[in-house]
Amino acid sequence: MLNRAFIISFIGLKPGTHEYKFAIRKPFFEDIENALIEDAELEIVLLFEKKETMMVANFDLSGEVTSACDRCNDPVTVPIDGRYRIVYRFGLEHSEDENLVVLQPEAYEIDLSTQLYEFMVVSLPSRITHEVEEDCNQEVMQTYKQFVVNPGDEDDEDDWDEDDFDDEDEDWDDEDDNEDQNDEDSGDEPDNNRPIDPRWSALKNLN
Repeated sequence: MLNRAFIISFIGLKPGTHEYKFAIRKPFFEDIENALIEDAELEIVLLFEKKETMMVANFDLSGEVTSACDRCNDPVTVPIDGRYRIVYRFGLEHSEDENLVVLQPEAYEIDLSTQLYEFMVVSLPSRITHEVEEDCNQEVMQTYKQFVVNPGDEDDEDDWDEDDFDDEDEDWDDEDDNEDQNDEDSGDEPDNNRPIDPRWSALKNLN
């Protein structure tokens, strides 16, 4: 159902700048499928400038929206603040510019609903969570922790520490590399009677 509260009828507007104010509340999201935002206490100020060949809209968003926490999926309130600019002009071609909207020549009004929702979504932080984990749904968090394979910082396994290497292993590898290099330099066949390191013998038994 078309919400007339978010429609700008520009056909009768005089050239110049016109100010509009919108209040976004929970009913705004009821007709949006799979909406990322559930509720809002959001105020929007629109400065709409009508020119001879185009119209320029400057949106100022401020307030709070309610979305799902990425940790526990419970509702969490997120402050947002954003400023966006859209240029409208008439034509038949398709616009690839997200800041340019091409209107059909016979158009006489603009429905702002879709663009306002998109502005709210892009104003959200990349990760939405409660400020502290204790504010999350603890029942959900306990269930989550039961299925965590590697609890802790995922980056830990990428951190290499030279102290983790065994000095004896390192010395053995250096000696083995030197012996291999000597064999190549001398051109002699490798000595098959040379004692095999017990660690290699254990690996050979796996076959």
